[in-house]
Amino acid sequence: MPILFEVQDHIATITLNRPEAMNSIDPATRGELHEAWKRIKHDDAIRVAILTGAGDKAFCTGSDLKKTMPPQESFAELTFGRAESDHLLAGLDTDKPLICAVNGYAMGGGMELALACDIRIAAENAVFALSEVRIGSIPGAGGTQRLPRAIGASNALLMLLTGDRVDAREALRMGLVSQVVSADALPGAARQIAERIAGNAPLSVRAIKRLVHSGLDMPLPAAIDTERYVFGLLRDTEDRIEGRKAFQEKRSPVYRGR
Repeated sequence: MPILFEVQDHIATITLNRPEAMNSIDPATRGELHEAWKRIKHDDAIRVAILTGAGDKAFCTGSDLKKTMPPQESFAELTFGRAESDHLLAGLDTDKPLICAVNGYAMGGGMELALACDIRIAAENAVFALSEVRIGSIPGAGGTQRLPRAIGASNALLMLLTGDRVDAREALRMGLVSQVVSADALPGAARQIAERIAGNAPLSVRAIKRLVHSGLDMPLPAAIDTERYVFGLLRDTEDRIEGRKAFQEKRSPVYRGR
């Protein structure tokens, strides 16, 4: 199977499962990823998701050029003529947190997958690059927009305009990833973060993610007003009351997402 999808304790783990092809994305993988994005978004049992790759060489090296032929349709047909987009990240608009565990190469579309996640941690052997400029193209899955927002314009343009590769330590320095761990420790480190998130109040987690992402495109006063409004919405939820009771009673809270 091109991807593996598992759910345990409110945590979904999506594993790109083509290690023989550096976990590159062929049409079958793309289709299964679209289904995975839908399931994450709509399955209430899922509170947080981890995206990673099988094997120890690559997270994802982008499109499998051996199996991905140029589309026969015009760009207009692809954009306006389909009920659903075939774009790699179509459907990945969710308030649920996404953690990317980068094991090895994250190149082209693979790096753009990582950029679309909220938290990125990397193995010591991770390598990042958006090298499309070297073949007369540009990153087409959000790379030119998400990378500057993640690491600032200067570092982003250095990567985008040269197409150079960045190792895990440099990625950490630039803020592209939050942690660097050994390859053996990577799955456990991602799982520990996911467990801490999944143990928090689901409505609060989703509200925080939405506020952060929407606030980046707002003037600060408008973003503060939106934050205040969302605080009011959450103030009387059952989970907020449960959190306070659990604190007073010195026990772990039991959150239900309501």
